[in-house]
This record gives sequence, C-alpha cells and structure tokens, in this order.
Amino acid sequence: MLKEYTQLRKWLVGVVAAISVVALAALALVAVPVPAAADTTGYRLGAGDKIRVQVFGHEDLGGEFAVDGSGNISLPMVRSVKAEGLTVSELEDEIENKLKPEYLLNPRVSVEVLNYRPFYIHGEVNQPGEYPYADGMTVIKAVALAGGYTYRARQSKVRITSVGSTGGARDAEPTAPVLPGDVIEVPERYF
Repeated sequence: MLKEYTQLRKWLVGVVAAISVVALAALALVAVPVPAAADTTGYRLGAGDKIRVQVFGHEDLGGEFAVDGSGNISLPMVRSVKAEGLTVSELEDEIENKLKPEYLLNPRVSVEVLNYRPFYIHGEVNQPGEYPYADGMTVIKAVALAGGYTYRARQSKVRITSVGSTGGARDAEPTAPVLPGDVIEVPERYF
C-alpha cells in the first residue's frame, strides 16, 4: 500500500508541475496593454535628425551625419543628398543610387536614426521650450519634461501641430502620441 501511495504521489507531483509550466507559459503569452506610442515606422526625416550611414565593405563612406537646415546630408564622394521628407528605407535607396553608377558596382547601404529632431512645447507649462524626442513620447510625458502644468492650464486637451505627412493641427488627449518635430500648445483654461 505504501508503494502505491508513493507512486500516486509522484504522479500527482508530475501533473502539478506540468500544469504549472503550462499556466506560466499561458501567462507569458497574455498581452499587456501598453499606452499608445508614436508610430515611427513611416517616420520621415527632417532637419535636426542625426543618422548613421553604413556602406557595407566601405566603412570610409559611412559615418554619423546630421540633417541640415536645408534637409540635406553631406556624404563622402557623393556630397549632398536630400534626406528631408524621406523614410529611412527611401534614403538608403537614394544613397545606393548615388553610389551605383560611378563609385560602386553593387552598394549595400544601411541607415539608422540615432537622434530624432526635438519637439517643442509652449503655453501653460512651467518650462516651455525645445526638448529631445524619445521613443514612446506622449503629451503627458512632454508636459512632465516641461516642468508640469501651470495652475491656469487646461489639462484635458492640448493642441498638437505636426509637420510632414501627418501635418496639420489637431486637439489631443494627455495620452496622445507625440512625434519628432511636433509643437504642443497647452492652452489656458477659461474658468
């Protein structure tokens, strides 16, 4: 009887262990809600962005570059390349096309955004001004960087003016995403 009990106990311990592993795996697959973040996959480059260009097999042709006020970057050999308004993949294609006919037979180019251009916040915040953009930036995070709301601030809605393909002004909630180059206006409340 003791032998049967020991075998039953081992079997139960194994079943409990298997159920625990399955339960932990199921918990790992549960989606955790994340606040809305800015979608930078279709991000268009603009003045103030800092990028890294790599030309595979030709390290001397790459490096870190800033998009200047006219929207260009200056690369070795090909000189000025228009970057403003292009996505990262479009800029890669543009650089490859400039290198292809005269300098390299089959160039492979990689472009990475190192620092996004800043965003701006003004109105009823304690420290209005220019701030560096970070992935996942929202209005409330931008307000926190700017020292918080003043006592006169309307905290329920702000006005965001965007540049590029998403251009135009829109009213936004505190959880709304902020993109590089956006201008956030925190209005004064009326009462």
